[in-house]
This record gives sequence, structure tokens and C-alpha cells, in this order.
Amino acid sequence: MKENTNFKSVALAWLSHKKLYVKKSTYATYCILIGSHIIPFLGEKCVVKENDVQDFVNSELERGLSLKTVKDILVVLKMILRFGAKNSLFPDRRIDVVFPTQREKADIEVMSVSNQRRLMCYVREHFSFRNLGILICLSSGIRIGEICALRWADIDLECGVIRVSKTIQRIYIDGHTELIEDAPKTVNSNREIPLTRELAAYIRPIRKIVKGEFYLLSNSPTPVEPRTYRTYFRRLTEKLGLPPIRFHGLRHSFATRCIESKCDYKTVSALLGHSNISTTLNLYVHPGLEQKRRCIDAVARLLK
Repeated sequence: MKENTNFKSVALAWLSHKKLYVKKSTYATYCILIGSHIIPFLGEKCVVKENDVQDFVNSELERGLSLKTVKDILVVLKMILRFGAKNSLFPDRRIDVVFPTQREKADIEVMSVSNQRRLMCYVREHFSFRNLGILICLSSGIRIGEICALRWADIDLECGVIRVSKTIQRIYIDGHTELIEDAPKTVNSNREIPLTRELAAYIRPIRKIVKGEFYLLSNSPTPVEPRTYRTYFRRLTEKLGLPPIRFHGLRHSFATRCIESKCDYKTVSALLGHSNISTTLNLYVHPGLEQKRRCIDAVARLLK
């Protein structure tokens, strides 16, 4: 181990190394997690012990961070420690962290069926390219970055599908922000989503007069960025007197309607572009008492 090597210098060396191999958005996330969370707590330490990491985790949870966020930070922290050990900057040691056994689960935001119908009816009757984007999100569950990156050429009316292959986001990197268009969140996020007959019929006359290379939300060569579209959506829901809901709630609402319609979970997972079906199950599948009772009764009948 080198003398006077503190954790901050190892973290920055790891960050410089990772910049060569990860997407810009991933690198930007690493910068935020390290700069805002890890270095302020552990930066000056020349030896990071298990109790230091446990204290760090406890501190982050006490600050109000979600368990998932803290676990994401911990993944980065452990990668830095492994990098330090591999390069003889830190001793190689096992780090085991204890998490609380029970924490409140955040409720996902979902529109009621009546409010969803009301919103869909309004955006159909009041055409604008941004309103069309809302209609597409409610009918397909695509993410805000994906709808901002969607071009007219991605809508294939002949095959009846939307092809999702890009996402747009604004990232903070090296002291400034920039808008980037990149591959979607996961490999599974590259997907084809069938158009409903109603949505295809609504889009068909528009598709004939627009340029394929233009972005759908702006109908121009320049995209609408996510934070601008979030503001537009918030103002629209306020105008309609709908309960406050984040834009991501449109995706949750689509997924919930799929589950309520008894679509199979694997198909819902594929439509949403989740990396695995467990994400879909954990988010949207919560059997009620009646479902549990039917399951128990079915087992009892089988064993009679």
C-alpha cells in the first residue's frame, strides 16, 4: 500500500479509469454519487474499514435516502475499494453491511381509470405534438427520455409498432450540463411496442405529412428535452384539475392497466423494457386478499 493515499485520490483514479469504458450518462451518475455522497464522508481516510462503511450507510439512510439509492451508492463504493486493492492502494478486505430489515415501501403513482380516460380524451381532442406524446406514453408505457428521443421514422405503421432505440437526458459532467442522446437504459429497453388500432388510426394522417428524421414531440430536427416536457405535462394536469402526478406516473399507469387486464407478466415486462421480470413483479403485482383466497381454495380443491 502506498503511503499517504487517501480514499479521495483512489476514487478519482477509479473515476478516470471508468470514463474510458462506460456511457456518458453512467459516468455522470458516478461523478454525482462520488462527489456528493462518498467523498464527503470517506474522502480523507487512508484506510476504509467495515465499520466506516456501515457508518456511512447508516448516515445516508438517516438523511432520508431510499434503501435502493444507498445500495446503488454502495455498489460504486465497493468497486472503488476493489480497484484500490487491485492497484495496491488499499488493503483487500471483505466488507459486509447490515441494512434495516423493514423500511416503508414507496407507493407508485398511478392515475385512476377515470382520470386516465379524461386525460386521453383531452389530448386526442386537442391535437399538438406534445399532446400526442402523452397519448403514446399512456398507450405504450415508454419512458420520458424515450418519447423525447422518438423520431417519426421510429413509428412503423405498416408493421404497427413503435421502435424504441434511443433516450435523451440532460447530464451533469465535468462541471457543466449537456443534453445527450444515447442507447436506452438497458439492453431490454431496445424494443418494439405494438400500436393500438386507435392510436395507429390517429397517427396515420399525420405521418403522411411529417419528415421521418424529425423528432415527434417538436416535429423539428431539435428535440424537446425531458425537463421541458415534464413542465408542460405538469401545467396540463393543473389546467385539467387532475390530481398531481409525475410524468413517470404515465408509465406506472400503463403497466397497472396491463396487470388489471390480466396480461401475462412476462409480456408486460417486455413491453416496459425491464431488465428482468422480477422488476415488473415487485413494482406492479400485489395480490389482494380475494386473489389469495382464490389461490388457497384452488389448492384445497386439488387436494380433495
